Amino acid sequence: MLTVDFSRFPLAPGDRVLDLGCGAGRHAFECYRRGAHVVALDQNGEEIREVATWFAAMKEAGEAPEGASAVAMEGNALQLPFPDESFDVVIISEVMEHIPDDKGVLAEMVRVLKPGGRIAVTVPRYGPEKVCWALSDAYHEVEGGHIRIYKADQLLGRMREAGLKPYGTHHAHALHSPYWWLKCAFGVDNDKALPVRAYHKLLVWDIMKKPLATRVAEQALNPLMGKSFVAYATKPHLPVEAASTDASVDAS
Repeated sequence: MLTVDFSRFPLAPGDRVLDLGCGAGRHAFECYRRGAHVVALDQNGEEIREVATWFAAMKEAGEAPEGASAVAMEGNALQLPFPDESFDVVIISEVMEHIPDDKGVLAEMVRVLKPGGRIAVTVPRYGPEKVCWALSDAYHEVEGGHIRIYKADQLLGRMREAGLKPYGTHHAHALHSPYWWLKCAFGVDNDKALPVRAYHKLLVWDIMKKPLATRVAEQALNPLMGKSFVAYATKPHLPVEAASTDASVDAS
């Protein structure tokens, strides 16, 4: 289940991609399938080991094109172990709402992104997330849980402040909002509640079968109740005036 829409976020074979806070690796796997050189980074060592196992299985099964590469590694989003301008593409999906220093994370992403590179940021959408917080304190008052709810303008403003140039947004996963509302209403750890089990079964069926009816329904509902807000941006090239100034300084 991808949150980033690669028809709006072009990825070329050979692109160097960082999936920051990769979790279970869903976006990293898709980038690998598309021929990229992928680094999947997360602070959770157990998830990283699982992602590495899946990368190896994909290579063995021939799921990635010749020349593509993928590595999974533990790391700190606030202290990325990469030189400046290392990546053509950076993805951070459903991560920033967990991190107190979100401006620091954005600064690190911009640092390792090449000029002209692209970045995709996804966070829980304000409206559906507010419903979850209202229904359940346990949903967000847990270690490592959500510490903030972004409004779209707020996230885009943070991205601009970091030096990025947003070029597109959309919402995703409308069918998942009711599932989380049910989880919050019946208890976030109560997977045995009948409405929760029934809706989860529907979501699994939808993900596996991808029927046209639910695809159309979700597309229609995404603007109203999409669970995720997705923003795309580029890192501008150094302006000509600034480049000239830097060159003059270096020459002196």
